[in-house]
Amino acid sequence: MADHPAPPVGGPLVTGSEIARLAGVTRAAVSNWRRRYEDFPAPAGGGANSPLFDLAAVQAWLDKQRKGQDVSEEVQLWQALRAAYGDEMIGGLADVAQLLAGAEGEAPEALPTDAVRLARKLGNSGSPGDVLSALTERFTDSVRRAGSDQVTSPRIVHAVRHFAGEVPADATLFDPACGIGTLLLTVGPELGPKRYGQEADARSARFAQLRADLTGRTGVDILTGDSLRDDHWPDLKADLVVCDPPVGGTDWGREDLLLDPRWELGTPSRAEGELAWLQHAYAHTGPGGRVLLVMPASVAYRKAGRRIRAELVRRGILTHVIALPPGSAASHALPVHLWHLRRPQSPDDAVARVRMVDLTANDLDGPLEPGPDQTADVPLIELLDDAVDLTPGRHVEESHRDYATEYRALRQELAEQVRLLADLLPTLMGGVGSSALEGPSVSVADLARAGLVEYGDPEPVSASDQLDTDYLQGFLRSAANTRRSTSASGTYRLDGKGARIPQMDIAEQRRYGAAFRALQEFEERARKVAELSKQAASLARDGLGNGALTPGD
Repeated sequence: MADHPAPPVGGPLVTGSEIARLAGVTRAAVSNWRRRYEDFPAPAGGGANSPLFDLAAVQAWLDKQRKGQDVSEEVQLWQALRAAYGDEMIGGLADVAQLLAGAEGEAPEALPTDAVRLARKLGNSGSPGDVLSALTERFTDSVRRAGSDQVTSPRIVHAVRHFAGEVPADATLFDPACGIGTLLLTVGPELGPKRYGQEADARSARFAQLRADLTGRTGVDILTGDSLRDDHWPDLKADLVVCDPPVGGTDWGREDLLLDPRWELGTPSRAEGELAWLQHAYAHTGPGGRVLLVMPASVAYRKAGRRIRAELVRRGILTHVIALPPGSAASHALPVHLWHLRRPQSPDDAVARVRMVDLTANDLDGPLEPGPDQTADVPLIELLDDAVDLTPGRHVEESHRDYATEYRALRQELAEQVRLLADLLPTLMGGVGSSALEGPSVSVADLARAGLVEYGDPEPVSASDQLDTDYLQGFLRSAANTRRSTSASGTYRLDGKGARIPQMDIAEQRRYGAAFRALQEFEERARKVAELSKQAASLARDGLGNGALTPGD
């Protein structure tokens, strides 16, 4: 393809996907146009794998080819913002929100003239809240396609809303890491609840507040600041705290917060920032208040968080752990968990079981209501083992285990393996008492030089019909050869020069080889019997302990 010279950069730029939406075709069609048409506009920015094209040049080409559609004013506004703000789109959205909130007031300095014109025109012809909602939807979609965790994914928002259940209109909601307000403004009824938020990024906090104001939500108050280091709502007690906190960071302020009263379950380690957010959220609940927190799956089993997990369970605070389908998050395909906490109203109000819900096998956009085989109500005592592993899949699978059938099958298999084991021992007779190696023998090195042996992995093998492999390997495992090949530290390494085997004709070799082969099979089956015995004993002990099995008559 011979691209025309790239147009001067300065106007809005678009991706191939956006060109496809403009023209009402697929992304593949746009790629095909670039190959087929020499006059298709050359990239004006971006990289080789994600080129950007000048919007005006693309629109002119589409008009020329009669492939284009009129570009909506909303799209023009989006492209103008992208050209002006690039990766700082949240700042652009906040500036548009400020402009729409201020009507004919002074426009933010960074907002381009064409964006000001388009935003005001759209706001005057419709609802400013609708304009902002449409831009927010575009932004969320672009973040999702880029695989970023900058905004909580729509699938996780849907799951949080589902498991939060019905939220009363007079409830108080709080999100200590609210971002652009995705969870805070979505959970619960649109009107009624009081909503409080805090966000470390000033642009996101500003946009979230303006978003709430322009969409008609009252009683929303969002402040800027790091919730862990500088809590702006120290006295707030919410009915429901929702949060999709930052993950994976170790610089959450542990050294400055070692004696913080929020750590009522224990001081989190530097690597367990998620458990710091969990306790911060829990500290903002009153009696009966709930927390729904988005968590990486690894928090359920990491060793560093075991003590805090144990306290959550022991005090009857943790009520649910829900494993969502892999891919629910935008930035990775790993499973994501929702942890549901509830502050007991009294000591007698604490839960006695934790409901584990495993939805990892569900379709990403499938139903969130679990089936009977996807849940398990696990007694607290069963969770308080050495690991305190709160992974739902482990407990759901265990709870639906058919101990009786599994134990019966193991017992039958073990009985059969034991019967076969005795039959494998070869029939052997008394010998003359002297070692076979005391007679004529030959070294493995000599056999290799003669081309009768090849050094295989892990043991030498016969390379000739004059030598039986089982006979060769059986004598190499004899006590005399093993001593020669084992170092003082216990490391085994075949000593090709020192290792020797007796000289016998091929018929006698095969007699010995058959016996050695039977012993090898006996050892392998004995290991299997030992493993089955261990499994059967463990299963029986667990089944007797949890009531799934009872002693027979």
